[in-house]
Amino acid sequence: MDAFEIEGGARLAGEIRVNGSKNAALPLMAASLLTDQPLTLADVPDLSDIRNMRHLLDELGVEINQPQPGQLTLQTTDTSESHARYDIVKTMRASVCVLGPLLAARGRARVSLPGGCAIGQRPIDLHLHGLEALGARFQLEQGDVIGHVPGGRLVGNRIFLGGSFGSTVLGTANIISAATLARGTTIVESAACEPEIVDLANLLNRMGARISGAGSPRITIEGVDQLGGASHRVIPDRIEAGTLMVAAAITRSELTITNCPLDALMAATNRLEAIGVVVEPADDALSMRSKVRISAGESLSPCDITTQPHPGFPTDLQAQFMALLAVADGHSVITEKIFPERFLHVAELSRMGARLFRQGPTTIVSGVGRLVGAPVMASDLRASAGLVLAALAARGTSRILRVYHLDRGYERLEERLAAVGARIKRIGLDEHESPQPKVVVRKGIAPAYQP
Repeated sequence: MDAFEIEGGARLAGEIRVNGSKNAALPLMAASLLTDQPLTLADVPDLSDIRNMRHLLDELGVEINQPQPGQLTLQTTDTSESHARYDIVKTMRASVCVLGPLLAARGRARVSLPGGCAIGQRPIDLHLHGLEALGARFQLEQGDVIGHVPGGRLVGNRIFLGGSFGSTVLGTANIISAATLARGTTIVESAACEPEIVDLANLLNRMGARISGAGSPRITIEGVDQLGGASHRVIPDRIEAGTLMVAAAITRSELTITNCPLDALMAATNRLEAIGVVVEPADDALSMRSKVRISAGESLSPCDITTQPHPGFPTDLQAQFMALLAVADGHSVITEKIFPERFLHVAELSRMGARLFRQGPTTIVSGVGRLVGAPVMASDLRASAGLVLAALAARGTSRILRVYHLDRGYERLEERLAAVGARIKRIGLDEHESPQPKVVVRKGIAPAYQP
């Protein structure tokens, strides 16, 4: 089991590039199931989730080659298998995005239910509702959703995808992917507006689909008989970009970030500026591949944050901003409206000296002058990032355990941060080694933690 060991207090300086988006790449890869022609994707990050999707698609008959780092060529060569097995789906909830393409292209699918996760339940009811509106029929058997399409082809329809906590990103991806091959026109109302949906629609249109309205709450898809191959560059990862911005801010550093999707981060940069962080684009035009300089002084102001569906403040940056506000002056309030249980990092940040009070979906953050290093346990992907950021700013040494969560969404993060001045390294721990620090007691001295 790997861990990060971080000596806090180092200033960051230099230039760091944002990688391609994991959340965009996974549905793009699944789109290869919709055609027998080659699909070439560039700027694909090397992450455990990507490797798991490659494994899944390989089992589903997709031949995958990697001519060079960051580039994948995918081509469906065998359509006989339609079962996304539990052994793979349990490692990556986004595996469910193969459901729509399988039903559209093969008329059948068997996908294991992904279940809940550390940040709360995320059921796929809306996925099934949308696909049923297109004519698919489902049954549950041994934890698997088994779907088939009577007559062999989906039929366009009007679909409302709103849910209790807003729209569904993966559900929208599933529906628009399936609707590309449906007979007739599909209108998706209350569709997710995230940039990853726009990226998927752009790829599908390059493959011959007829999709309009992506990025708005209403998407229209006119079905076609078949799709072809295409080449496409994955958009930069807006959550990684936001994490790197906070890394510069929390260490009171100056960092230049390239390939930065600034146009997709207005809610995050608005809150950074309210905190007192300087965000300076290289030019005035916002784009999805900007160059931006982030800098922060010693004084950081408190602010209030409420997570919302895009273009609101992203839930995937909540933990990182909590770490930042933990070292700001005064009191801040963070309200989580997407995943109300997404606060497992509160206890771990508290171990580092953060003053946090949680009440339901809201956490009050009372800023402290400086966090202190401690051994902490990552509970999920974004909580891991928040703990790494806190450790970069803390006094002393921290050990972040279970960084396999982090490896799902950040490629070689420790190497890239070290290249701009962070004192961070990956270490291996024996599986029997206690994750808790030893307590050393000396006569006349209070117990002290030894990482």
